[in-house]
Amino acid sequence: MLRAAFWLTALVFLPVGLFVYFLPGGVAAALGASPLWLARAAGGILVAWGGFLLAASGAPDATRVGALAAGNLLTVAALVPAVLRQGAEMVPALRTALLAVSALLGLLAVVALLNPPRRKL
Repeated sequence: MLRAAFWLTALVFLPVGLFVYFLPGGVAAALGASPLWLARAAGGILVAWGGFLLAASGAPDATRVGALAAGNLLTVAALVPAVLRQGAEMVPALRTALLAVSALLGLLAVVALLNPPRRKL
């Protein structure tokens, strides 16, 4: 179950990071992502985090589980207030997608915290 939490979280961060990194100019202008280098940096960070999670899923320990839970909960803490504050101005599909991603990341953080890694004898 713990490895599944790592894999599913990585499957959220890797595609989102790649999308943000290769964000087309028209989409960036529509989203208000200016300057574009900031979107590229954020995309690179998300891809690196997703890669770390994939690598950490091979041998999860307490430190990696803590990093997974902290990263997920910090992402939820950043997304939910922004969506609730600007919810009426957002496209309904985008608002629903952001809330669904937040719920999934929060659930995966709880799953990771409730399933501590097993010690090898």
